[in-house]
Amino acid sequence: MTEGTTSAAEGGDTLTRLEQEGEIAADYLEGLLDIADLDGDIDMDVEADRAAVSIISDSAGRDLQKLVGRDGEVLEALQELTRLAVHRETGDRSRLMLDIAGFRAKKRAELAQIGAQAADEVKSTGQPVKLDPMTPFERKVVHDAVAAAGLRSESEGEEPQRFVVVLPA
Repeated sequence: MTEGTTSAAEGGDTLTRLEQEGEIAADYLEGLLDIADLDGDIDMDVEADRAAVSIISDSAGRDLQKLVGRDGEVLEALQELTRLAVHRETGDRSRLMLDIAGFRAKKRAELAQIGAQAADEVKSTGQPVKLDPMTPFERKVVHDAVAAAGLRSESEGEEPQRFVVVLPA
């Protein structure tokens, strides 16, 4: 963990800033895995203008499921803690995405399918389709899938009952 005086603006390169976020997050998560006595490899990337860190397992990944929790609840909490660790080091708010044992990647594929199916239904009936309440991450994936299908969508309601409505063209 370095203490430098170079800000992201002075550094000038967003990729460098995002790579730094990934490094800080990886260090934090490695420490967490050590404390929890869990095995996992950490993979870092930059996706859609945000740092993306994944904890993957060489084995069946059963141990890592503890870090995912029911419906990804523990994963969400760990992502927030990791973002806080990055913020503490950089002073900047992080939009880092954390995935554990492929949970979020699998969820993203399922949500994209839901968005595409809703878009197909709207195209065939001409009527708006309201989906079940979702987290901000889930809504974003559905909005992207609907846009890719050539339709538009909006979020309605208040957290935690906020949901996506897919609209005709």
